[in-house]
Amino acid sequence: MADLFEEYRLGPGWDEMFAELGMPRESYEALHATLQPLSSAELGIRAEVLARAFLDQGITFALKGVERPFPLDIVPRIIAAAEWRGVERGVAQRIRALEAFLADVYGTGQVLADGVVPRRIIATSAHFLRQAAGINPPNGVRIHVAGVDLIRDEQGTFRVLEDNVRIPSGVSYVMENRRAMAQVLPEVFAATRILPVESYPAMLLRALRAAAPTGVSNPTVVVLSPGVYNSAYFEHALIAREMGVELVEGRDLVCVGNDVAMRTTAGEQRVDVIYRRIDDDFLDPVHFRADSVIGVAGLLNAARAGRVTIANAVGNGVADDKLLYTYVPDLIRYYLNEEPLLPNVETYRLDEEGVLEHVLPRLSELVIKPVDGAGGAGIVIGSQATSAELETAAATIKANPRGWIAQREVKLSMVPTLIGNRLRGRHVDLRPFAVNDGKQIWVLPGGLTRVALPEGALVVNSSQGGGSKDTWVLADGSEAYFETPHLPAEPTPLPPASSPDPGPGGLGVEEQEQQQQQQQGRAEEC
Repeated sequence: MADLFEEYRLGPGWDEMFAELGMPRESYEALHATLQPLSSAELGIRAEVLARAFLDQGITFALKGVERPFPLDIVPRIIAAAEWRGVERGVAQRIRALEAFLADVYGTGQVLADGVVPRRIIATSAHFLRQAAGINPPNGVRIHVAGVDLIRDEQGTFRVLEDNVRIPSGVSYVMENRRAMAQVLPEVFAATRILPVESYPAMLLRALRAAAPTGVSNPTVVVLSPGVYNSAYFEHALIAREMGVELVEGRDLVCVGNDVAMRTTAGEQRVDVIYRRIDDDFLDPVHFRADSVIGVAGLLNAARAGRVTIANAVGNGVADDKLLYTYVPDLIRYYLNEEPLLPNVETYRLDEEGVLEHVLPRLSELVIKPVDGAGGAGIVIGSQATSAELETAAATIKANPRGWIAQREVKLSMVPTLIGNRLRGRHVDLRPFAVNDGKQIWVLPGGLTRVALPEGALVVNSSQGGGSKDTWVLADGSEAYFETPHLPAEPTPLPPASSPDPGPGGLGVEEQEQQQQQQQGRAEEC
């Protein structure tokens, strides 16, 4: 044990494995007992096997057009059963409130009339889409899948960092992490009851089928991907395969008379539910970007006519706005008449009177974030920024206070992580995934733990050098393993379509597609 942990130090925040050095918390005792007899060389060999398995299986993400393996650390993150029940309830509560808000803001707007959320917040949100007003989903669900990013503060309390209800990404790594970890740490799995994660595709398929248009008893579901050049294409393909549905691109679909069909070798087949992984801007060139070659013309009209369901719903991005995030506790009280179970991180609204003047002298103590940012882009961590960076941040937010929020710098919790041949503390967050079928909100046990691999780093995103950990939720005596529901056989892939016709600016359609597939992936950054 001294070999692996001889240079391990407790950080300023919450250490998830140790209450004190050498004294593991109860939930980590079995893992601690497994690691203790291993030398650093033995653990390193297992870590190499893990990395090679990911590379061989093509478990990657695309960064600047280059495919890279997504680093998986060999030390898992463990959450006790009682703690997880609190997370489940808190995530489900948040999704219920956001569902009610989206229905309201794209409907009567009562929440605005009552002053719970100022109208200016919605009117100035880049992701509030008037084109989505009046579209009522068949079963009332707009958030079929959500990813709620959580952190643990200095006292170990889970707090919400942000909401992702547009196109939350990363669940493929949850499933693949578990499969890989079972191979390299089998003795821990044998000694520990861990809630499984393989039910996710079946639960998602159930929710998508439940969202089918009225009168459709046996709906056809497809996964709509931008294409192979998108950073999350691996995930699109995996989810389609695991659900047993077709993976399609925009050129595989056609809208005629508000009906949507996919082209197959046997002719056109009606499509009832589209699990889309394309940003709103590129989804329908009739209503959004006219130059989109990866979307489907007429798709929004078909949804408005009730002939097809788009999951997640168009316009959900207004709920992802980080300024709207500050109002979610009030939305929970307003719509549910409940107190929030998961608190937010303390946040300043820079567009409110007097707040900017209070914040500017304290930028070195705060974290500054763009309200529509993704993938860690644009974040300024005051304590790690230079004087020049702070001056630039001050000028930027003074020019556009609505475009930024400021948050207290939370000392994120740490989990031992294999760095070189030693275990060192590294900061982590957690993205639980919730699936809503209109009757219940099911939260995948565990979710995606992202880890900031550089020493002292607080940004965990893959594009910023982050990796992941398998997240284990321990079962208690009242919980049982899920039976994996039967899924249909894998379908035959659709033949690719193509067009040699040149598009605007001299680019051929294939070049336009590649460019747009890469460009539209920000909302899927994990």
